[in-house]
Amino acid sequence: MLRVIAYTGGHNSPARIPRVQQYVPYLRLQGIEVTESPSRAGLYPPERGFWRRAAWGLWNIAEHLPAVGRSYRYDVTLLQREMLSTFVTLEPFTSRPRVLDVDDAIWVHRGGGFARRLARSCDHVICGNSFLAEGFSRWNPSVSVLPTAVDTRRFVPANGSHREGRPVIGWLGLSSGFRYLYEIEAALGDVLRSHPECILRIISDKVPQFRLLPPAQVEYAPYCREREVTDIQEMTVGIMPLDNSDASRGKCSFKMIQYMSCGIPVVVSPVGMNAEVLQKGEVGFGVSKPQEWVDALETLLASPELCARTGRAGREVAELHYGVEVLAPRLADTLRAQL
Repeated sequence: MLRVIAYTGGHNSPARIPRVQQYVPYLRLQGIEVTESPSRAGLYPPERGFWRRAAWGLWNIAEHLPAVGRSYRYDVTLLQREMLSTFVTLEPFTSRPRVLDVDDAIWVHRGGGFARRLARSCDHVICGNSFLAEGFSRWNPSVSVLPTAVDTRRFVPANGSHREGRPVIGWLGLSSGFRYLYEIEAALGDVLRSHPECILRIISDKVPQFRLLPPAQVEYAPYCREREVTDIQEMTVGIMPLDNSDASRGKCSFKMIQYMSCGIPVVVSPVGMNAEVLQKGEVGFGVSKPQEWVDALETLLASPELCARTGRAGREVAELHYGVEVLAPRLADTLRAQL
């Protein structure tokens, strides 16, 4: 049994479950035992207050000190990103072989020096998409690509018809992604005004502040892990707008694949990995200009048959290419190859 210790960002790290936790039972079947060492302080600092942020940083480092010592009892150390957001702290003191797992273009923050040092201190880097792999290969020649997996046994299409009520254009994600929604707000407003029966539902950690949308057609639902599958199943269309920045190209299309796994057609910006996913099947529309957003959404809202067909195609792509059962053997092979 290969023994791996995985350092994760804890409760406020979005990648903790899809990049580490959900693999644990599948890796055990592959002869790999993963022990997670999560941060109770969390990967990200409090939003406000210098002293609160300083206290968080000290807490984070203090709780990791004994955890770093534990790494020498294991065969492989897995670092899910950096321990302290945008800093290299105790990572170089963990046991080798040391594997870094990244699902974001973390080098866009604070000049990227910490990302370079972190990559160079590791024996291998696992990247969530090819853009990240290209970026990290500048600092480490041993790089592989492993997409962010979705649990296709949990994220499933709803039984029967779940769209008999009002049509729902849905978006699920952290409030840090609201800026992408605001960029297409005018287009969303045109669609909602043309379809007064339709609603835009935002599932997130905060309430968005739209200026141009009809308030009666906008719903906010607090994110709840226990409800996230149902929240997606209730969508008619799932959207994922992005800009064309390095940060966006570094994203791993996770919400897009979650929609698809639940049989929901998608309308997305064809940026980075989104474009790669779109090429694998007729799962929805890739759009860039405001009028393209309007046309794509109205086309799907007008055709339940098209929604059903693209939803089935999306589900098939998710199962074949992005299911955790499909990707677990690849992760297992990568971890074994470090010995």
